[in-house]
Amino acid sequence: MNQTKKYLLELNEVELVRLARDGDAEAVGALYDRHQAQIFRYVWSRVDNQRLAEDLTGEIFTRMVVNLPKYRPSGIPFRAWLYRIAYNLIMDHYRTANGRHPLPLQHAHNLSHDGQNPSTIIETQLTIDRVRRALARLEPAQRDVVELRFLAGMSLREVAGTLDKSVAAIKSIQHRGLKALRAALQQG
Repeated sequence: MNQTKKYLLELNEVELVRLARDGDAEAVGALYDRHQAQIFRYVWSRVDNQRLAEDLTGEIFTRMVVNLPKYRPSGIPFRAWLYRIAYNLIMDHYRTANGRHPLPLQHAHNLSHDGQNPSTIIETQLTIDRVRRALARLEPAQRDVVELRFLAGMSLREVAGTLDKSVAAIKSIQHRGLKALRAALQQG
């Protein structure tokens, strides 16, 4: 690993974004490296098509580069800003795709690990299917909050910034969403 790359990996997010905004291509690459896997998993969980998820993820990072000059670190956290781009792009995609809406949770990870017990793989798949069906019963706002909080691992503040709502509103939506999810899972 070269010294520049090592240096960039040690920078905090604000410093890295500042360098990227100033046109440092290595910093842009470091931001991509830091966020690509999580953004891809989030997109794939929404579109249920690996190739489409790869294409949309690429477009998200293209939009990141184009819009970096508009990003202000004093606003929402960078990661939330990036997820807002992802969320908006996914919604745009479904608006133009014959009105079809995203499925909430899909196979966003590879279940066929070498050496894994086939019964474990099947149980995992059944659990994912059950959670997917339960999430589909939630109101769209609740589903978005639950997915961003627990599938994407975002903080309340980041989800609030991504969805352009207050932290208090996100807490309330999350509470109602988890309650509805629990009830949907109990119903089977």
